[in-house]
Amino acid sequence: MKLTTTLLATSALVVSAGAASAIDLTLVSWGGAYQKSQLKAYAEPYMAANPDVNIIWDESSAEAVAKLRAMNEAGNLTWDLVDVDAADSFRLCDEGLAMEYDPDELLAPAPDGTPASEDFGAQIVNDCYIPQIVYSTTFGYRTDLVGDTPPSSICDVFDLEAYPGKRSLEKRPINNMEWALLCDGVAKEDIYDVLATDEGQQQALAKLDTIKDQVIWWSAGADTPQLLADGEVVMGSTYNGRHFSAIAEQNQPIGMLWDAQVFSFDGWIIPTGLPEDRLAVVKDFLKFATDTQRLADQAKYISYGPARASSAPLVGQHAELGIDMAPHMPTDPANAQNVFYYNFEFWADYRDDIDAKFQAWLAG
Repeated sequence: MKLTTTLLATSALVVSAGAASAIDLTLVSWGGAYQKSQLKAYAEPYMAANPDVNIIWDESSAEAVAKLRAMNEAGNLTWDLVDVDAADSFRLCDEGLAMEYDPDELLAPAPDGTPASEDFGAQIVNDCYIPQIVYSTTFGYRTDLVGDTPPSSICDVFDLEAYPGKRSLEKRPINNMEWALLCDGVAKEDIYDVLATDEGQQQALAKLDTIKDQVIWWSAGADTPQLLADGEVVMGSTYNGRHFSAIAEQNQPIGMLWDAQVFSFDGWIIPTGLPEDRLAVVKDFLKFATDTQRLADQAKYISYGPARASSAPLVGQHAELGIDMAPHMPTDPANAQNVFYYNFEFWADYRDDIDAKFQAWLAG
């Protein structure tokens, strides 16, 4: 993922502004609009209040598991705080690469005194995971390329007759396998039981085979909005915040297909093995960056729902466009009529095996 020139310039500015005794913290995230929302909502305010701390960004979150494994093996930890999706946090926590923590000790309570563990609730999915946002992976489509009847069902993605043209799908099995089974007649509540079997995995790949020659595979979240903007695909999946940015900020002719959007969470893990001085600064930053106001502030820059219950009522308008953000959230009732809930534990258990089969299928 590529940073915008503005974001890059801002990061360079804050890095060079520190004193000689400053502590440089390396935060790992995903680049693009999401990383910019983190920078604006809490990294810049934190550095303003703590001029001895410089935050340096790395955009390697998509490779976090592999890179943290390698760092651990080499005994050379260069990251201080890592943004990961919830499924990867299970693997990192299980392997001892992410530090366990006590939410009520590390994180600030809500303004009314509600402990952090209750305010975040079930979104604290394991002992290592510090939630930030609720997001979804869903489809956008070119409004001028779908005729008079825009797609309204996830299964329209597999309908090449009604909606001819290229699609873009993420180059990994997650989400694609679930959507394929849904559109091959498997009931939503049975998806993961079916996907746990070799037969179910082959069934999903066979359904994906029906559109394989019309798919452009993406690895970076910015790819699909660019492919849509260029007219290279008629519809494509990516994170809902990427679609929002293309639609609301760039005025692209893109519509949202919310049906069977896959809900997920994104948040921080603290790498195991940080020196005490760096760990103390990381903990201080996290208490600030995950408080009620800061998570609500993040929604001024991107259409992801804050992970804290106490933050939701504080979500207001876009910082630059002045539009109400609530209707653009994946959690808005109008958008959440048919949500698919990502099974973190399933993918933590099956990811390596299904990844290998998926990559072999791609190469076949």
